[in-house]
Amino acid sequence: MDKEEKAQDQKKKSSGILIKILVPAVIVIAVAGIFIFKNPPRGEEDKGMASVPPERSDVIQTDAAVDYGSSEFDLDATQDFDLNKVLSYGMPVIVDFGSDTCIPCQKMAPVLKELNEELRGKAVVKFVDIGKNQAAAADVPLSVIPTQFFFDKDGKPYVLSEPKENFVMYSTRDTNEHVFTAHMGYLGKEDILAVLKEMGME
Repeated sequence: MDKEEKAQDQKKKSSGILIKILVPAVIVIAVAGIFIFKNPPRGEEDKGMASVPPERSDVIQTDAAVDYGSSEFDLDATQDFDLNKVLSYGMPVIVDFGSDTCIPCQKMAPVLKELNEELRGKAVVKFVDIGKNQAAAADVPLSVIPTQFFFDKDGKPYVLSEPKENFVMYSTRDTNEHVFTAHMGYLGKEDILAVLKEMGME
């Protein structure tokens, strides 16, 4: 029995040492894996090139860098909507969320098309069809369609000079910071132009 007890005791010590070595090794490997996964190689930055992160809405492009005839100024932003990019151009912005199946949206479609073509270089006019891409509206308080969101040339939400019918200003609950100004329902061309001019459109 004495030999058996010694053998079992020796086994316990061996397995205890093995556990003491394996557990920290597994933890180190897991932490290293997470670090590598969360911090992939940077590509362009490793080649000595700097880039501006896309989430920087405080970076404004200059006129020299902007081609207003390019597709990024097209009216339809359904598939590639990026609010931060839209707000980075240094112009007043209107983004209309609607659907090609809703009657007021259909009525508004030619108005938005005209404004998008006429105001290139003065204002950004975008349309997002939430029937085709609901995820595009995930970050805005959308309850009815059509709904238009307005931002000034600095990317800040439009501040109403006086109360206007069907306009709503949204603020955060915790800090009461004004984050969105929206109009719910159909909005005609002259009304949109008046708001854009009030926001500083030249």
